Amino acid sequence: MSTPDHSQATALRTHLCGQLRPADIGSTVSVTGWVGRRREHGEHLAFVDLRDYSGIVQCVINDDIDVRSEYVLRITGVVRKRPEGTINDALPTGQVEIGDCEVEILRKAVPPPFPIDARADDVDENIRLQYRYLDLRRERMQRNLRVRSTVNAAIRQSMDQQGFVEVETPMLVPSTPEGAREFLVPSRKEQGSFYALPQSPQLFKQLLMVGGVDRYYQIARCLRDEDLRADRQYEFMQLDMEMSFVEQDDVLDAVSRSVLGAVEAVTGEQIDEIERITWHEAMNRFGVDKPDLRFGMELVELTDVFANTEFKAFAGATGEGGAIKGIRVPGGAGEYGRNQLDKLTDRAKSLGAKGLVWLKIVDGAGAAGLDSPVAKFFSDAEADEVRARTGGDAGDLVLIVADEWMTTCEVLGQLRNDLGRPPVHEGPYRFVWVVDFPLFVGVDRESGRPKPGHHPFTMPHPDDIGLLESEPLRVRSKAYDLVLNGWELGSGSIRIHEPELQRQVFQALGISDEEAERKFGFFLNPFEYGAPPHGGFAYGLDRLVAILAGEENIREIIAYPKTQSGADPLTNSPLPVDAKVLEELGIRVLPRVD
Repeated sequence: MSTPDHSQATALRTHLCGQLRPADIGSTVSVTGWVGRRREHGEHLAFVDLRDYSGIVQCVINDDIDVRSEYVLRITGVVRKRPEGTINDALPTGQVEIGDCEVEILRKAVPPPFPIDARADDVDENIRLQYRYLDLRRERMQRNLRVRSTVNAAIRQSMDQQGFVEVETPMLVPSTPEGAREFLVPSRKEQGSFYALPQSPQLFKQLLMVGGVDRYYQIARCLRDEDLRADRQYEFMQLDMEMSFVEQDDVLDAVSRSVLGAVEAVTGEQIDEIERITWHEAMNRFGVDKPDLRFGMELVELTDVFANTEFKAFAGATGEGGAIKGIRVPGGAGEYGRNQLDKLTDRAKSLGAKGLVWLKIVDGAGAAGLDSPVAKFFSDAEADEVRARTGGDAGDLVLIVADEWMTTCEVLGQLRNDLGRPPVHEGPYRFVWVVDFPLFVGVDRESGRPKPGHHPFTMPHPDDIGLLESEPLRVRSKAYDLVLNGWELGSGSIRIHEPELQRQVFQALGISDEEAERKFGFFLNPFEYGAPPHGGFAYGLDRLVAILAGEENIREIIAYPKTQSGADPLTNSPLPVDAKVLEELGIRVLPRVD
């Protein structure tokens, strides 16, 4: 990130606190900021650490001047070298101090509810958010907000260089069936009618392609009424973009350039390209469609190893649709005792598996080289092949699941993350594109129709269009996700722009022409005036910034976030609304029925 320069001087200051260096010795300077610490030093002298967003500088002032923690000061004095023995190499300004100080108190302050220099973990989060304006003074929060600003600037620069046009889309939109619950806004003039806050600019950006904009983007605010968690807030920001006359590779290249430009702007690290894997490969190797590539413990195929097994728990999973897979936990044989292994088994069952087989690898070949309650059911050939395929050595632990293919993958994928995934700030930045997602995911029990894996305007893979009627669950899509260190940054797809193909997809979903017109007519009718081939993408800036800032929770990189319950301790929202306001809107609040 860029460092502050003298252009930030104002009528009250000549320098920022964190700017001063030995080259400034002898200069008369004025600095402004908050009192971090005050320390008495002999007769009539005190050391004051003055802080602004750029850092702190030590000022030597008259002890008679009454300044306390978080007072706002302007200090004018002469930069000098710190005396021998007092140099602080841990601070960028640690070789200098300001002496001969004149102190102007710009604003007194009451004692804050928590020390500004306290670690975030030492302060209750509700207190931090209630006094967010104080929490923002901390070095960590200052850095995080500037990381965010750097990311935004780098993205805008990249998109501009690639010929994209920044266009704002509406915040008051019609309610649409996009999947997540919407926030509704009542209309005062049309009582009983509602706007929705946009979950994304999806419809409008595609209409911009019909309008000939060709390349659109915006850093868009989106809102979804979903349960909150570490990587989700009601309000979130995303880089939203759409391109005309493109194929999938064109979209992936444009997005890659923007996101890698942001990484370089923050870290200085250059990443040449982002690798790609198919959805099917991601599930087979990692058990999830948002794989973390920073560590091993990949899933290993074992189905054929047990094709003729006498172990009944495995025999049922070797037929069509079944799968047996395992993961190796290096050093896990000594690390996990029986109680912990029982907890892992319970965890696997809670994730949907029928059970979990664990094998501790000990010295020796064949089944004798395994310590497990089920080792006696394995032939020596099966035991040796499991050890060979997993790469297991003495002291390792192997976990095996036998079930339907999807269940086997998902359970082991979650266990892999539980046992091996490093913290977000550790290791390199490992991006991966996941492509060729299924167009449909499972079958709806009530209708018997396939369920869409994405929105119904996603382009089927050209090689699979002939399967739409006969084998819809085998149809791949031109949909793609971008993943960083196990966090899904965003999703996108090539869109359907041909009416006949769109009708085929609707038919597969059980959507009639009349229903399509009723639900999507306002969106699809403009396509009749000539829609170009187009595709797009959107990735979450909050998640990207959190990873680049080394944070596990996006609340730490948002200026004013909500708590996990959706509350805002700073403003006490949400709050009841005055009855007169509700009356004007034609709204009556009923008692909640659980």
